[in-house]
Amino acid sequence: MNMKHSLRAVIATLTLAVAVPAGAQTCRSDLNGDGQVNGADLGIMLADWGFCPATITSVTPLQGGTQGGTVISISGTGLSTTSSVRVGGVACTNVNVLTPTLVQATTPAGAVGQASISVTTAAGTTLASTPFNYVQQQITSIVPNTGPYVGGTPITITGQYLAGTSAVTIGGVPCTNVVSVSATQVTAVTPAGSVGAMDVVVNCPKGAVTVGGGFTYLAVIVPSWATLIEAMPDPAVVTDPTLRAAITATGLAWRVRDTGTQMEMMLIPPGTFQMGCSSSGTSGPCNSDEAVVHSVTMTNAFYMGRYEVTQSQWVSKMGANPSSFRGFGDSPDRPVEQVSWNDIQNFLSVTGTRLPTESEWEYACRAGTQTPFYNGSTDDSTVGTLAWYASNSENRTHAIGGKAANGFGVYDMLGNVWEWGSDGYGPYSRDAQTNPTGPTTATYRVIRGGSWNYGTFYARSSYRGYGLPGGATDNVGFRVARNP
Repeated sequence: MNMKHSLRAVIATLTLAVAVPAGAQTCRSDLNGDGQVNGADLGIMLADWGFCPATITSVTPLQGGTQGGTVISISGTGLSTTSSVRVGGVACTNVNVLTPTLVQATTPAGAVGQASISVTTAAGTTLASTPFNYVQQQITSIVPNTGPYVGGTPITITGQYLAGTSAVTIGGVPCTNVVSVSATQVTAVTPAGSVGAMDVVVNCPKGAVTVGGGFTYLAVIVPSWATLIEAMPDPAVVTDPTLRAAITATGLAWRVRDTGTQMEMMLIPPGTFQMGCSSSGTSGPCNSDEAVVHSVTMTNAFYMGRYEVTQSQWVSKMGANPSSFRGFGDSPDRPVEQVSWNDIQNFLSVTGTRLPTESEWEYACRAGTQTPFYNGSTDDSTVGTLAWYASNSENRTHAIGGKAANGFGVYDMLGNVWEWGSDGYGPYSRDAQTNPTGPTTATYRVIRGGSWNYGTFYARSSYRGYGLPGGATDNVGFRVARNP
């Protein structure tokens, strides 16, 4: 509408007001109250010509991180000409007029505490009645903070004001399975990335928090003979953070499958432990051949079979099944037995695997414990959760993996069948040892772990058994090891 038409409309309104009979009512157009409608009233009206001042009825949210980046929505009237929004006197970014009654903007960085909110329109600047509150949004930890470059590592982010987190990125790439657990915790799964330290950005309603170099991608090595199953240790399986850190530090994949045999293998990291006597609460003192407790250091990581070698795995490579407990529905998944130490050498040659040394076996069995049983207990009554032994086996072997795993995620290292080791059987040295292999010549070979027809005294991490290398019985089998 042009100015000439607008003035005509105003004059018409004033003229109509004059036509109202005297005394009938107060003339609404008598703006100066002098009893008449004339140019003086028109001057008053034209003096307020232009945009009405804006009003602010609400701002949401009224809280955000000190680093800025919080998107606020401002509701009110007369906002169509908004040119700027300021918080604490500092201009917001991304000011967007959505409607005459709604404007959005992104907060700038600010100091902890309250800050005024103002909106500038063509009519001037309007101040919100309620200030914005800057809070110290922060990340205190990312666990774990390292993982393979292939991604897939579950991480837990802990901090403040994290409720409603919508996204997490690492090196600019979005994580998957982002869950805002609480105001202080977020979980996510890492994407694939490049080797090296990457920034972690957590996006939530109060803004984005960046942790510089917060996650480091590692070049996880998968052995040439293996297929990757899981690169990093699962905290639900390897519950000890010290063991998880030791596994991660090797740079080797945690869980793999031997491609040639399809046997699952678990990484056992280097470490030092006390080898020898761990007596239980009720079984009595240790035997003399295990009584010498001595320090053993394993300097090399190795892979241990997650399960005892099964009848089906033996048959797939050797043809015939020597086991006594064959012919049952679950026999293919039961451990192979009736195999001598000598018989096993053929299997090892065909598959490229080896038997673990006695020290490797005990180190892997204990999984960070120094108790007789790898659940951390000295109570014989707890063995039933770990092993098939004389009291619960019903005089037979059982399918592998039916009892609780140890701290490395390895099953049946106690009970089910005895397991051959590579070492000759001989006395322990009292001196500290590094990667010991036992005597080079010996009449007997070591067996470890107890079996389905032996009691809890034999199902201890430190118990030592032995047998002739040519002997085979229905309670002795084996599991394999392999170098990376």
